[in-house]
Amino acid sequence: MGVKFEKVEDGQYMLDVKGYTCPHPQMYTKKALQKLQSGDVLTLVFDNASSGESVISMCESEGNDLFDRADDGGTFTWKIRKG
Repeated sequence: MGVKFEKVEDGQYMLDVKGYTCPHPQMYTKKALQKLQSGDVLTLVFDNASSGESVISMCESEGNDLFDRADDGGTFTWKIRKG
């Protein structure tokens, strides 16, 4: 188990935090977003459902746009555009 953060293409990044429980997914998401430029998109992949509320609150308080949410049988793939 390890955090996987990578650049997919220009302006597109992926953070995989499957296997981590609160508060780790939100903390890693916050750190990843700090590395991005405004307008860049982070695809967040996680499997701890309770982390979702923390990520939503963080996005709202920091002005980031959570614009796509998918649930594939307990694995969540969310897209966040940095504000």
